[in-house]
Amino acid sequence: MAEVKSPIAKWYNDRCVFITGASGFMGKVLVEKLLYSCSGIKTVYILLRNKRGMTPEQRVEVMWNLPCFARLRESQPEAIKKIVPLNGDLATDGLGLTTKDVDTLVNDVSVVFHLGATLKLEANLKDAIDLNTAGTARVIDLCKKFKNFKAFIHFSTAFCSADVDVFEERVYDIKEKPRDVINVAKWLDKEALRIATPSVIAPHPNTYTYSKRLAESLVAEELDNLPVAIVRPSIVIPAVDEPVPGWVDSLNGPVGLLVGAGKGVIRSMHCKGENLGQFIPVDFAINTGIVVAQLVGTTKTKPKEVPVYNLTQHEVIPITYKEILDMGRSICYEYPFEMMVWYPDGDIRSSKLLHNIFSIFYHWLPALLIDFIMFISGQKRFMIRIQKKIYDGLELLEFFATRNWIFKSEKYLGLNKYLTEEDKKVFVLSDFYKYPLEKYLINGLLGTRQYCLKEDLSSLPSCRQKQKV
Repeated sequence: MAEVKSPIAKWYNDRCVFITGASGFMGKVLVEKLLYSCSGIKTVYILLRNKRGMTPEQRVEVMWNLPCFARLRESQPEAIKKIVPLNGDLATDGLGLTTKDVDTLVNDVSVVFHLGATLKLEANLKDAIDLNTAGTARVIDLCKKFKNFKAFIHFSTAFCSADVDVFEERVYDIKEKPRDVINVAKWLDKEALRIATPSVIAPHPNTYTYSKRLAESLVAEELDNLPVAIVRPSIVIPAVDEPVPGWVDSLNGPVGLLVGAGKGVIRSMHCKGENLGQFIPVDFAINTGIVVAQLVGTTKTKPKEVPVYNLTQHEVIPITYKEILDMGRSICYEYPFEMMVWYPDGDIRSSKLLHNIFSIFYHWLPALLIDFIMFISGQKRFMIRIQKKIYDGLELLEFFATRNWIFKSEKYLGLNKYLTEEDKKVFVLSDFYKYPLEKYLINGLLGTRQYCLKEDLSSLPSCRQKQKV
């Protein structure tokens, strides 16, 4: 094994880390990057529950065989032994861990990365609070027991700022006390909470951003008790380079929109094209979390406020939604998806009325026609059901797509000054000029095609022919 020259990577030598949300899009990239670049790391404990009939150990085996672990399997085949799954759940008191597992973490772990959360914008308030806010409280309460603790890195979201015009890199006050909200949500009837939700979360557009904002307050309250920091990714998009160019395995956010538009199912969206997009490649976000943990763990003086990092690109490369759409459309034509329902020629519309009109003719009527054909041919109908999901999803995204979000990212962009030249090679944080935007978008589309949709690249010629037809 080659000698590790990066001071940051060396800092992780013989350390044990604990990760929540390790099975998610970002979590898998974090596990892989820690094992690949910080090869001296001792153990990566991950919180996993039984799912779809698989034990945590079986889920690790499945995860290990994904394309995102290919370079690690080749270079360090024994690294899988460093991944230790602990059977537990964020939504359970004590994280559902056994006494033995708790003792292991207390004695071994010095760094915690908390990524676990529900990303569902439409989640009911009870579930959002239980997972995103109370889940964070449960992890914090566990960390307070650790004997040699160096860093708690909380992954939040840059979009928990519905009431702030310019979102700075600091924790904003919130009128509620997070643990009071947790107790109310725990004991109040779910239906009563549902009725009260709009007034409780206002001005937030959904339970996700509200519950994440509360979680940030929880973390900030622990500044005197724990070495904490908050990392706020904006819209997380496919990898620039690591673990493979274009890696993505989640259809959340813009990737789902790309697939829907590329297959001709989404042909209109209510969005203001002149607004700036706010994005962060997944590998940049994960590298930032790893670097921040080392920075927190080596800082000798206690900070006056919680270190917060807004992970956005617009101060380096400002780009509007329209510019992305225009470039993305031409790339979709060159690299089409399989099973296109209609020629991919959708558009964004700043007028809600105009969008609704186009939706009737381009979404609902074609769906009715397809379902009618399926009905008379004796096959199962599905298009109206799909369009209903798309409609609900687009409604939830409107708040974000029709507002111009402004973030300050000086602390994030300034992290490079703490890195040696070797660190900068290993942990790329904000090199948005590494590839031309068009090349990055092509890699992202091909990554979506291969890793999300399992569509082999060998089908591209036939898909291009079908698109012409």
